[in-house]
Amino acid sequence: MPAPASPTEALRRLIGLRWLSIGTMLGVLVLVPWLLDIPLPGAAILPLALTLIAVNGASTVRLSRLTAIHPAELFAQLCIELAAWSVFLYFTGGATNPLISLLLPLVAIGAAILPGRWAWPLAVLAVVAYSVLWDFNEQLDIYDSGLAVHWHLAGMWLTFALSAGVIVWYVVRMTAAIRSRDQALAAARESSLRSERIVALGNLAAGAAHELGTPLGTMAIVAGELARNRALDDDTRADAEILLTQIAHCKSILGGLTLRAGSLRAEGGSTLAADAWLAGIVDRWRSQRPHVPLAARIDCGHPAPTLIADTTLEQAIHNVINNAADADPTGIECEAAIDGDRLVVRVLDRGPGMPAGMPAQGESPRCAGQGLGIGLLLACSAAERCGGSIGFAPRDGGGTVVTLSLPLASLQP
Repeated sequence: MPAPASPTEALRRLIGLRWLSIGTMLGVLVLVPWLLDIPLPGAAILPLALTLIAVNGASTVRLSRLTAIHPAELFAQLCIELAAWSVFLYFTGGATNPLISLLLPLVAIGAAILPGRWAWPLAVLAVVAYSVLWDFNEQLDIYDSGLAVHWHLAGMWLTFALSAGVIVWYVVRMTAAIRSRDQALAAARESSLRSERIVALGNLAAGAAHELGTPLGTMAIVAGELARNRALDDDTRADAEILLTQIAHCKSILGGLTLRAGSLRAEGGSTLAADAWLAGIVDRWRSQRPHVPLAARIDCGHPAPTLIADTTLEQAIHNVINNAADADPTGIECEAAIDGDRLVVRVLDRGPGMPAGMPAQGESPRCAGQGLGIGLLLACSAAERCGGSIGFAPRDGGGTVVTLSLPLASLQP
């Protein structure tokens, strides 16, 4: 069974409920003498309404303070409401007043927001109040007994309708709050699972870095000898030079894996202009995959904002471009611009399009468990860590548009 709404939210709703009670009391005080020609003791009801207004003002001030709200405080708020209606009913006929059924919504709301040890005493107090009002009350002066029965039945109908409305209004809002919190918990649980997977990948990467050091060293020696061998043709030696460059890059990546886990931002502590940072990412990607054309359009304004060179976000953008290149090796596009308070990077390809089951435009996919690869999993995690998001949409004419949106506030020094 889902947990109830938070005490703070419950108090906020109780304050709104009390305003409704105040409005109902004042409405009865004004309308009943006018419509039904039944005199009401305004000298007793008006001070009661003013007292409730003062209590609600104090409760609103209390709500603005960032202190914990105990269930006992919610119980006290409902007891104040119960006492106010009991006093109102005492001066307006007691148990013979059809409005006495309004005590029932208070019990229902208490059962919804209070633990059992508080909800049951509230129900007992409501029953006691009803019982006391049965014998102790001030009857209203109604000149026609037949008319009194008619208006009593009409009042019972009105009270039933009002009680049903209050209960539905309160329970529907509480259910919506519970549903929203369940969704937040599910998202947090999914994020935790994704983080665990990334930690596991980090452990595997550390082991791989240790194991791959020796073969990479051997490959570098062999590639260097081939590049210096004058007996080979120029094309073969050029390919060997490319191999040396890629091996050096692999060594750089493996060296980065030895950094401590907390060094996520700017290994050297340097800052760069946004356009220079993005241009460096594009240039490094081109050096690794020179056979895939990449058209880059970077416009971050003049002057471009200064950002911290976040290595995890660099890898995220690199992975997104890589995925596009895998989908369309004939050529891809990368656009970057400042949109309000966010840095927006779009990668476009003319590949086969989005896989079946991908979310609609503007939504972020569930990066884990979709078969989209470890690269996209890490990209999503890096974007979420700084408050950003990755969205997917079909491209007009075929292909996919991947949009990486990052808040500038989390990237600036």
